[in-house]
Amino acid sequence: MNDELERARSGWKHRGGERPPFAQVPKRREESVWDYPRPPALVEDRREVVVRVGKREIARTARAVRVLETASPPTFYIAPDDVDTECLFPAPGGSFCEWKGSASYFDVQTPEQTVSAAAWAYLEPFPEFTSIAGWLAFYPSKVSCFVAGELVRAQAGGFYGGWVTREIVGPFKGEPETSGW
Repeated sequence: MNDELERARSGWKHRGGERPPFAQVPKRREESVWDYPRPPALVEDRREVVVRVGKREIARTARAVRVLETASPPTFYIAPDDVDTECLFPAPGGSFCEWKGSASYFDVQTPEQTVSAAAWAYLEPFPEFTSIAGWLAFYPSKVSCFVAGELVRAQAGGFYGGWVTREIVGPFKGEPETSGW
């Protein structure tokens, strides 16, 4: 397990403090989303993160921040300095997170294609999340996202932007029959 994650976990409290009986038990070097906190925590991640649209690289960093929240795969946020922001254009609509505040959406446009509402950012987040103000998150269901060379699988459900990699175990919010969580 990631040392930073283990240090951050020491103060976490979530839904009763125990993994529910239906949750997968993590093996060595795996993380259960049922061990993530509520409210969410921010954890630095030094693995290489790359985002592409087709062959065009949109972002590359080794200083991402993961938002970890009970029942959801991590969402990776990337500093604007590590994103080709010339490919981003404001998109209509938005959403609201009870923990982070109002999100603004962005289309990703390359000479070859436009991907609608493929990224979002909290431009003016609540005080607990100001460290990621303006940082970009991308939907792995819409663009190709990689963590340490591994192609990320998208969190089910369409709305959620969690990044599923082989070390993350669930079940995850957004999968069939999870609407009651």
